Amino acid sequence: MTRRQLPLLIALVGLAALIAGACGGSNEKSKLVVYSGREQELVEPLYAQFTKDTGIELDVRWGESPELAATIREEGDASPADIFYAQDAGSIGIIDPQLSALPPVDLDLVDPRYRDPAGLWVGVTGRIRVLAYNTDRVQGDALPASVIDLASPDWKLGDVGVAPTNASFVGFVSALRETIGDEQTQAFLDGLAQHVKTFEKNGQIVDAIASGEIDTGLVNHYYLYEKRDSDPNAPLANHYFDPTDVGSLVNVSAVGILSTTKHKQDAETFVHWLLTEGQVFFANDAEEREYPLNAAQPGLERAADLPPLAEHLGPDVDLAKLGENLESTIAMIRQAGLVS
Repeated sequence: MTRRQLPLLIALVGLAALIAGACGGSNEKSKLVVYSGREQELVEPLYAQFTKDTGIELDVRWGESPELAATIREEGDASPADIFYAQDAGSIGIIDPQLSALPPVDLDLVDPRYRDPAGLWVGVTGRIRVLAYNTDRVQGDALPASVIDLASPDWKLGDVGVAPTNASFVGFVSALRETIGDEQTQAFLDGLAQHVKTFEKNGQIVDAIASGEIDTGLVNHYYLYEKRDSDPNAPLANHYFDPTDVGSLVNVSAVGILSTTKHKQDAETFVHWLLTEGQVFFANDAEEREYPLNAAQPGLERAADLPPLAEHLGPDVDLAKLGENLESTIAMIRQAGLVS
């Protein structure tokens, strides 16, 4: 090496060091931050499969969907979240102003009933509200066509189990408000409160029905299947209200991308994967028997034995509105004495 070449070599080494420094000094890629309102036990295998399929690592922050939504709203533009995957449409609706529009190719995979009209979030899976009942103690044909009848003073089937703080019940009450108005909704809650037994979780309601502690309970459709997995002989069945009755509300788990994300491409990959390969997981592998909302995805074998979603459309309610008055909905539930 000549003396003239040495300064050039030193300069090139220095330039390489500067480039490496600008790139963080390593090839390590930052993780996609997911605020997950879905139950950890349910979706941890789903997230592991996503990373296996795509190579994209996830940093998952777990919590209840309403609390995570409140956290994102409080964090504002400083939120580290790239993705919010919520248990229900009402919770993700709270942060609509902080979400960016999703690619049309993904939105088009799901029926417009189950996505945000502005394309800010999209439903991943659906669940139908039902009245679960003990088949040893109740005749199915004795159950009402409308959920409103549960609040009647003439109700004679004993206590109805409800989980008043659960997001599914809160979403149902919000849908009631959109369907029959606040005055009648409060009257329904007041009437229902005269013959209810409250629980923290829907699974506890189904356990109480199976044991004969109560006869009926308002839950999501899939708790029946969960219970049957562990106790095939449990005396349980689902009663479906009339297809368009508010008691047949179809709520959705929903996903959206934060507008402040610095990993938009990876975030869009996550959403697209949930709406394609992820649908197979929910149909065939997940313990919770939710409805995959991209029904055209190949391989949805086990989902075929569920009652067709098209036969239980629920009320004509804009799911995007269910989060608009969340605090006042909870106040109405509390006013009825369902929550202390």
